This record gives sequence, C-alpha cells and structure tokens, in this order.
Amino acid sequence: MYRVFEALDELVAIVEEARGIPPTRSCIVPRGDVLELLDDVRDALPGELDDAQDVLDHRDKIVTDARNAAESTVTGANEQAERTIGSAREEADRMLADAKAHADRMVAEASAHADHLVESAQIEADRVVAEGNAEFEAVTGRAGAEADRMIEAGKASFERSVAEGKAEQARLVAQTEVVRAAHAESARLIDGAQEEADRMRDECDHYVDSTLADLEETLSTTLRTVGRGRHQLRSGTGSPDYAGDFRR
Repeated sequence: MYRVFEALDELVAIVEEARGIPPTRSCIVPRGDVLELLDDVRDALPGELDDAQDVLDHRDKIVTDARNAAESTVTGANEQAERTIGSAREEADRMLADAKAHADRMVAEASAHADHLVESAQIEADRVVAEGNAEFEAVTGRAGAEADRMIEAGKASFERSVAEGKAEQARLVAQTEVVRAAHAESARLIDGAQEEADRMRDECDHYVDSTLADLEETLSTTLRTVGRGRHQLRSGTGSPDYAGDFRR
C-alpha cells in the first residue's frame, strides 16, 4: 500500500508543476509518466480486492455446495437409520420366531412326558391290581394311593415344564427392546446431521458476510478518495491529499 501513496503523491506533484494553458485551467502533463504511475497504483492495490470479488462471484456456488453437502449428510443418515431399523426388525422377528418355536417345543415335550408318565402310571396300576387280585381287599388302598401319587407327579412335571417354557418365551420377547433402541438411535443420527448442516450453513454465511463487509469498507474508502481528488482537480481548489485519505 505504501507504493500507492507514493505514486499518488507523484501524480499530485506532476499536476501541480504542469504548465498551464491560458486562459483555461487546463495544463499539459507528461502522458507516459502519468500512465506509468497509474500502472504502479493498479499493481500496488491489495490482492484482497480480487479475492473478495472472487468470493462474491462464487457465493452462490459456495452456498449451493454447502446445501448439497447438508442434504447428502441428511440422506445418508436417513438411509443408515432405515437400514438399522430394518435390521433390528428382522432380528426381533427372528428372535420372536425362535422363542415361539422353542416354547412350542418345550410344551410339546412336556405334554409328551406327562402323557408318558400318566400312561406308565396307569399300566403300573393295572399290573399291580392284576397281580394282587387275590389280595385285593388288603392292597387296593395302597395301589390306588401309588397310582394317584404318580399321576400327581406327572401333572406337576407337566406344569413345571409349561411354566419354564412360558418364562423363556417372555424373556425372549423382552429382547424386542432393541427395536425401540434402534428408533432412538436413528432419531439421534438424523438430528445430528441436521445440526451439522445448519452449522455449515451458518459458517458459510458468516464467512461470505465478513468478506463482503471488508470489501465494502475498502471500496468505500477508495471511491471517496478518488471522488474527492477528481472534484478538486476539476474545480482547481487545490491539490488533493490522496495519501492522507488512504492513511485514514
């Protein structure tokens, strides 16, 4: 920037020392020297002006890219959530089917075992009654009691097996909580993706706004200085202090 001030001071000196053309306020200046100094001013202007213009030109592209990235993130989260929910649902269905099959098998086995016990008890009772027919009067009560005891044992074993099957079924069914956990995880992923998209959009807007504000300040200062110098040159009120304006 120092070269800008120096070149402007030289331009002012050239205009002040130029030979006037009476009776007008015009003067004759060396074209080559003035053009060379103007080239120096243009070369010395900060490159941030071009960078700011590039940012301004590409603002829509930056915003579009950020929006596309946000939409891609949200879409990926939705797909991941759908896959998670689908896997959880399939696992829950499989576990429920296994639990039902296991419970049905245990109930069937318990029923078969109970039937076998009852049948065995009945056969044993019949055998005892047949063998002790001669002593029927003496042993009838004991044979009946034994038969009843064995029947009760069979029923108790059956009921115990059924209870165990139902308990196992309830335990496996309780594992379907994984489906609700999958829903909660999918909701969390979607919310996180939405927050990340909003953050990226806010950062992009803040960057573009601050860059444009800096450009606006630089351009306003330059335009005010150039306008004041042109006005003074046209009105002939004196030599414009470009260096002082830029320093301010």
